[in-house]
Amino acid sequence: MALGSKNSSLSRRSLLRALGSGALLGGLVGCGVPAAYVPPSERAAADLSAIDKRLTWANWPLYIDTDDADATRRPTLEAFEKRTGISVEYVEEINDNDEFFGKISPALMNHQRTDRDLVVISDWMCARFVRLGWVQEMGRARQPNVAEYLDPLLRSPAFDPDRRFTVPWQSGITGIAYHRRRLGREIRSVSELWASDLKGRVTLLSGLDEAFALLMRGNGVDITRWTADDFHTVCDQVERQVRKGQIRRFTGNDYIKDLSSGDVLACQAYSGDVIQLQADDPDIRFVVPEEGAELWSESLMIPNLARHKTNAERLIDYYYEPEVAAELTAWVNYVCPVPAARDVLASAEDEETAALAEDPLIFPDTAMRRRLAIARDITAGERAEFAKRWNAIAGL
Repeated sequence: MALGSKNSSLSRRSLLRALGSGALLGGLVGCGVPAAYVPPSERAAADLSAIDKRLTWANWPLYIDTDDADATRRPTLEAFEKRTGISVEYVEEINDNDEFFGKISPALMNHQRTDRDLVVISDWMCARFVRLGWVQEMGRARQPNVAEYLDPLLRSPAFDPDRRFTVPWQSGITGIAYHRRRLGREIRSVSELWASDLKGRVTLLSGLDEAFALLMRGNGVDITRWTADDFHTVCDQVERQVRKGQIRRFTGNDYIKDLSSGDVLACQAYSGDVIQLQADDPDIRFVVPEEGAELWSESLMIPNLARHKTNAERLIDYYYEPEVAAELTAWVNYVCPVPAARDVLASAEDEETAALAEDPLIFPDTAMRRRLAIARDITAGERAEFAKRWNAIAGL
């Protein structure tokens, strides 16, 4: 496939209200309602893939490549349809994890079809679907590219150790963004967020699932096996910084405008956002702190009773071909879950596209990879207690 130039698209990583909007979510998952769980024997429906060449795919806005001349065209997806004869109904309907959960959970908990064959949600929410038995195990024999090319760093999250139920669509890093020129110095560690010259000029992410892991890493915690004590230690620290006036506010993706305007000098941030910000202001930097940062993904899943499971598995595997992954990466600019796509990008004739192969926020280098880890997710039993405390601190 021909690789185009890097797009300056808006970031897809939208505001995650994390627990603030999900009354159904809190009641269902937090209380662990037994009736919600679906055993493996009841998850599959008759697969019509062989006779019905189509599938429906729900994704987030701005999360797939589009044609520069016609934003309604999606080159990689059109190439899949042409190659396989499978028609894909691509629906950009996911704007918030909790909101989407509320939309499809009634069907899933009542053993009904969602009318979607493939969905993409954040791994912390994927964990809930996996625990509830709401997604089907994939046939990896039909996904040789996933088996060969999936980044080793992403292969074994705590909620899905063998990635049997989920496959990363795109990945990213939660680290620290700061404005080098306005601040007048570098930031290298989480603890520097609490420096006196940043008083009132720091923001943290408001969502519990987005914020806690980076702060724990600042305390030297192994986030793959953190404890309740680790969580409460972080909360104690953040409460002290709120009382001192160190933290300006808690944000969703609106930290972007605060950092760009200069109201904020340093903040918790997502790597994909910073790539876009740097295009307009090269003084904005992103750092994976010396103590480490969180690596996250948003992953593809096949919901229970999907009628085109094999078609969905083929589509997932198609996007793990290095050439296809490279074309997608050149547009979305997140951490690519297919490291082999780096060589494809490096060989691109377009200089801007080729330069992406050397961007550590897309292909983390060896030193950065050593400092990245996937946090264990918050369990159903922990969520109510932890959400109550964090939301009180963040003002949710």
